[in-house]
Amino acid sequence: MTISQLKTRPMRLASARKRDVRTQFGALCWRIRKDKVQVLLVTSRGTGRWVVPKGWPMDGETPADTAAIEAWEEAGVEGAVRDSCLGIFTYLKVMDGDDLPCVVAVFPIKVTKSHDTWPESKQRRRRWTSPKKAARLVAEPELARLLLDFDPRRLRR
Repeated sequence: MTISQLKTRPMRLASARKRDVRTQFGALCWRIRKDKVQVLLVTSRGTGRWVVPKGWPMDGETPADTAAIEAWEEAGVEGAVRDSCLGIFTYLKVMDGDDLPCVVAVFPIKVTKSHDTWPESKQRRRRWTSPKKAARLVAEPELARLLLDFDPRRLRR
């Protein structure tokens, strides 16, 4: 699936203006175990829901490199990141006061190293699972679709 094939649902932004929507970069961390693809989810710090590692743009970093940094900080994994976006999803970030609408561009990372401790290891849990099960665990329908459609054989070399 390419970004042009995504069917996104409109976000209902009661009082928001275009400039109120924020961009984040996320990591779809994956590996092969027993000839099966597994993807990595982490819990969010606030609500404990299952998500992919993601975060705000970083000065001097590309979107893909930002996703890789977030994968390390939030999930304790390192690997080969691709600079081609798999797709996007939207969600409302729960903030003190108003919720903040976010658009997340997702980049694939083939995990080569997993650490026992990492910067946010005391604040999050991580879980390797099949893309199908991961899609059932996440709350965002567009992210679920990205997970279901993920096939590392289709990544550009």
